[in-house]
Amino acid sequence: MSETFVTGAAESAGFDPRRLNRLAAFLDQQLVSGKLPHAQLLLSRDEQPVAFCTLGHAREDGTPLQEDALFRIASMTKPITSVAFMMLVEDGLVGLDTPVHRILPEFRDLAVRTGGGEDGEPFSTRPTEAPMRMIDLLRHSSGLTYSFQQQSPIDAAYAAQKLDVFHQARTSDEYIAALAALPLEFSPGAGWNYSVSTDVLGIVVERLSGLSLADFFAERIFSPLAMTDTFFEVPPDHQPRLTDAWQADNSGTRTLYDRGQNSRWRLPPRSYSGGGGLVSSTQDYHRFCRMLLRGGELDGTRLLSPKMVALMTANHLPGGGDLAGISRSMFSESQNAGIGFGLGFAVTCDPVAAMLPGSIGEYYWGGMLSTFFFVDPVERIVAIFMTQVMPSTAISVRRELKTLIYAALTESRA
Repeated sequence: MSETFVTGAAESAGFDPRRLNRLAAFLDQQLVSGKLPHAQLLLSRDEQPVAFCTLGHAREDGTPLQEDALFRIASMTKPITSVAFMMLVEDGLVGLDTPVHRILPEFRDLAVRTGGGEDGEPFSTRPTEAPMRMIDLLRHSSGLTYSFQQQSPIDAAYAAQKLDVFHQARTSDEYIAALAALPLEFSPGAGWNYSVSTDVLGIVVERLSGLSLADFFAERIFSPLAMTDTFFEVPPDHQPRLTDAWQADNSGTRTLYDRGQNSRWRLPPRSYSGGGGLVSSTQDYHRFCRMLLRGGELDGTRLLSPKMVALMTANHLPGGGDLAGISRSMFSESQNAGIGFGLGFAVTCDPVAAMLPGSIGEYYWGGMLSTFFFVDPVERIVAIFMTQVMPSTAISVRRELKTLIYAALTESRA
C-alpha cells in the first residue's frame, strides 16, 4: 500500500479522513483477492488532491506500481477527442448539426440493415431516415456499433474485419471506407448504441484540421495543458513506466494481454483511435479534468468557453431521457437508469434512479481496461481510477468506489 493515502487537506476540504481510508482498504482487498493486479486512485476537491494511493504490481515480474505509472486509458480517450472536435466548432469550422458526409463523403449513402448478413449472405438495407450528424457521433446515436456488443450480424462483420481494435491495420481513409461499406444498426438519431462513433469523430478532426489526430492533440491540447505523459505511441524514455495489462475470463482468471516491456503501444499505428488509443498517467488526466471543471481553462490557457463545456456536459438524449429508455447497447461504460449522455460523457440526471450517491450534472466515463473518472461540478470533486484489466465488465469496483467517496464527504455544497 502507498505510504501516503489521505492528504492533510482532506478534512479542510470537507472529507472525513477516517472514511477516506476505507477506499485504500477496499482496493487492497481487490488486490489480495486477485481481482486486480494493481490500482491507482486520485481524488481531489477544488482541484487540490485529498487522497492518492498506488497499490500492487505494475508488471508480471513483481515490479511495484509507481506514482508516475502509465496506463492504457482506452475509452477515456473519447472525452479528449470530443473536446478536440468542440474546439473546431468554436473555430467556426463545423457545427453539431453538420451532416457527417460533408466532411466524410464516404458516408453520403449510408443505409440501415433490414435483414440478412448471416452465414455470408448479403445484407438487405433501406435508406436512412435522416443523415448522420456530428451530434450523433458525439452522443453515440449514429447507428454504428462495436463488435463486442455481439447482438447482430453487423457486430459480427465488425469483428471479422477488426474494425474496433485499438491498433488499426488501416489508414484513416481506409477505415472510413470499410465502415461505409457496412449498414447501420438503426437510422441516425433513432437510438443509442455504444460504438466506434468517436473513432469516426477523430477522423473528422483530422480532415477539418489538416493534422493527424496525434499532432492535433499534441499541439492543441496536451502541450497547452502540460500533459507530458499522454500519447498514442509511448516514446522510448517513457516505456519503462508503462504497466502490463491483463484480460480476465468469466471465472476471473487473468492472463497477460499486453506486456509493458514490449507493448504494441510502443509502435506507431497506421491510424489513430480517437475512441480508445491513448496512454496517459493519473496526474495528466487530472489536468484534463481540472480544465473541464474550470469551464475550459487551466493555468491561463483556454481550450473551450464555459458555455461550450456546459453544453458538452448536458444531457443530449432525445426528449431528455435516460439510457434505460433509449439504449440498444448490450455493453457500455455506464449503468443505464438515471443516466443521460452528453457530447462525449455520460451525465447523471437522477441519482435516485441510478441508485448511487452523487450530484445531478456530474459527468464521467471509463475504459475497457477498467479505468474510469468522474467530475462533479456541484461538489467540485474529481476522481480518477487506473488499473489494467479487461473487460471492465469483469471487475466490479466503480460503483463501490463512488459510494465510498461520497460516504466520506462531510460538507456538501448542493
